[in-house]
Amino acid sequence: MESTHLLSSSKKRVKIHPHTVTAKYATHTPYSPQPGVHTHFPQPGDEGYDDAPSFEDFGSFLEETSDKKQLTESKRWPLTLFGSKDKDKDTTNKPQASVSASRLTWVGLVGAALAHGCLIVLTCLASERFSLGPLFLLLVRSIVQLLSVAVPLHRGENPFGPEGYRLRLLCYGIAYSLSLCCAYSSLTFVSPGNGTTTWRLATTALSATLAFLLLEERLGLADGITIAAGLCGLGLVLLPAADESNIDSPTDPVVFWRGAFGWSLSALAGLWMALALVGYRSLKERVGVGTALFTVSWTGCLLTPASLALLQEGWSWPMSAPAWGLVLGLVACSVAAFLGMTHALTRLHPALVSASQSLEVPVAMLLHLAVLPLAPTAAEVVGNVMVILSVGWLVAMKLLPSRGGGRRQREEYEEILDSPIK
Repeated sequence: MESTHLLSSSKKRVKIHPHTVTAKYATHTPYSPQPGVHTHFPQPGDEGYDDAPSFEDFGSFLEETSDKKQLTESKRWPLTLFGSKDKDKDTTNKPQASVSASRLTWVGLVGAALAHGCLIVLTCLASERFSLGPLFLLLVRSIVQLLSVAVPLHRGENPFGPEGYRLRLLCYGIAYSLSLCCAYSSLTFVSPGNGTTTWRLATTALSATLAFLLLEERLGLADGITIAAGLCGLGLVLLPAADESNIDSPTDPVVFWRGAFGWSLSALAGLWMALALVGYRSLKERVGVGTALFTVSWTGCLLTPASLALLQEGWSWPMSAPAWGLVLGLVACSVAAFLGMTHALTRLHPALVSASQSLEVPVAMLLHLAVLPLAPTAAEVVGNVMVILSVGWLVAMKLLPSRGGGRRQREEYEEILDSPIK
């Protein structure tokens, strides 16, 4: 390829090659090849011709030689049980992969909500039929979940988190464990249904607020309205029954303050859980789900005995096979719920994750009715229906195609949040 330019009174002839550019200036006559000067370049089809590197090759070259990759690989934790595995991640955003990932995320969230509902019922059954305290169940659950340390070890990662993020990971584990300790302690003072509902309501409302204040992540208008409707449904579930709201009967001060303390513990559990959700949201690119589960487990093993000693709750080990089966089922449900919810935090707003878990309240009510047939109040029925509709509408908005012609075919919140130019 040749190009000729007039610069004042001189002429310049330029030959461009994929690897070399040569130029020769002349004052009067155009440049002509001279002996000893390299003027021939291989053309396509000639021997020795090499195509210029494509953008794909250049991108892979940068990926292989980037300082970021070298630093990341040099900081891999050397201790592995099964050998380190190098993972080649495809960072190309494909629409079909994005839609499939969104569907799997929401399926995992719904499954986590079902597991949370089963967890509530199993905790009640263990307390009523086998005299197993809630905090003791939490301790057993934390001890069994210590086996999750195998996940980061298998991946060649430090189970205590990457260097520079361990303090934040520790704060996340403490906040999550404190939330569980407060929530399970409240079951001693208030009914499991009221305690769980208050916990979920406070978690959803506070996670939306804290995500905006700490991470500057905002909810869309449709998401905000849907979450508000779900919170109203939870509020209806918390309305006292007619016999409970009778103001003519005298109230025992001890009963009143026990109930107030239980409600306060439930609200405090919501605050700690909101902090934990927002905290992991800020660590999602550095800390895997397995590392997070191990962090929650070992911090729970430290904080739960302290809560047991503080509340002076007795120790009672399972003495029969059905009791141990119930405990193992409780552990399985807790692990499934944690994995589904924590994985969703890598893609979704913390308030959306918590709002989807509100489905645990109607699930627990239905399972509780199957075990102990007690007629719910009208407010509870309406509130649970509102929760189901809000979660269903939230899932439909995220997964169903939009009808607008100029709008995208899928409205996915995580597309902007996970953008590398954020």
